[in-house]
Amino acid sequence: MLGVSDGSPGRILRHLSPPHSDDNGALMKITLNYKHVESRQPVEKEVARRNGKLGRLLKAYSPDLVRLHGSFEKHPRKEQFDFSLHLSLPTGALQATGVGTNIPLSVKHAFAELEDQIKRHQARLRKDYEWKRKRPRARATA
Repeated sequence: MLGVSDGSPGRILRHLSPPHSDDNGALMKITLNYKHVESRQPVEKEVARRNGKLGRLLKAYSPDLVRLHGSFEKHPRKEQFDFSLHLSLPTGALQATGVGTNIPLSVKHAFAELEDQIKRHQARLRKDYEWKRKRPRARATA
């Protein structure tokens, strides 16, 4: 479910896509806040495009327990866009930010950082560090 907020806390304006079950990944509740943004369509389009990979990474989690909160801001004096993401999971919370000169670049940076954090978080939960194969010792020849 993708909801859009106008910046006032806790108020959702509309849902962008109805909840549906797909085999590609988990559904999650998504809210977006905007600050100093004229048009919301480019941001919503990029978020919807990049949301698919997150869904595939988060298949193991129950859809009602996964929440993604995004905050998009344009600096009033600079030509710079900030996009911050906060992902709430049952096993922890992850946060990522992306800064760019245009909308797709800032969204891309934030989602790339969040995907990397999700992969590291899941590796920690699987305790991959304990299963890593130790390097064999070199035998001393006398």
